[in-house]
Amino acid sequence: MDDFILYFKMGLTHVLDFSAYDHILFLIVLAVIFTNFQWRKVIWLVTLFTLGHSITLALSAYKILEVRMDLIEFLIPLTIFITGLINIINAKKEANKTGNINLILALFFGLIHGLGFSNYFKMMIGKEEDKLFPLIEFALGIEVAQIIIVLSILIIGYLLKSFFKVQRRDWILVSSSIVIGFSTQMMLDRVFW
Repeated sequence: MDDFILYFKMGLTHVLDFSAYDHILFLIVLAVIFTNFQWRKVIWLVTLFTLGHSITLALSAYKILEVRMDLIEFLIPLTIFITGLINIINAKKEANKTGNINLILALFFGLIHGLGFSNYFKMMIGKEEDKLFPLIEFALGIEVAQIIIVLSILIIGYLLKSFFKVQRRDWILVSSSIVIGFSTQMMLDRVFW
């Protein structure tokens, strides 16, 4: 049980660490298009993202897949940038139509984000033979942290729309634009060539 708490907590704090805010930025641009009434899609969003990065995290932990970390560190903000740009392009469309795109992005880009976790996870487990249970425990911690972030985004969006009469389109445009600004700077800082 101590190991479960250890790896769960590491997954939780790894995502909620504001100094490593790229994960939070990606969750913002993934979730900002949804309304509070789309719980099923939001749950799928978080689960598909966790599934995506758990797959590549496992492949990396078992040394089946190895990718240059400087490339991954550049691709992570690129995925954030692309998702934010798609949000801006589709801001006028209904959430039902654009939500499916973000579900696909969550899974596909989750694969890239999982590789970003791989070095941290490898250091965390060291030379342990059993990698499966720590991987599952770590992924559960990440899943809970992502739910916290996505719920926070939905609550903020709900409050802005309900009490301050911010239009859904404006909420998407402004938040996605801010995230694009951050991700652009991150890409420039991480250029790998």
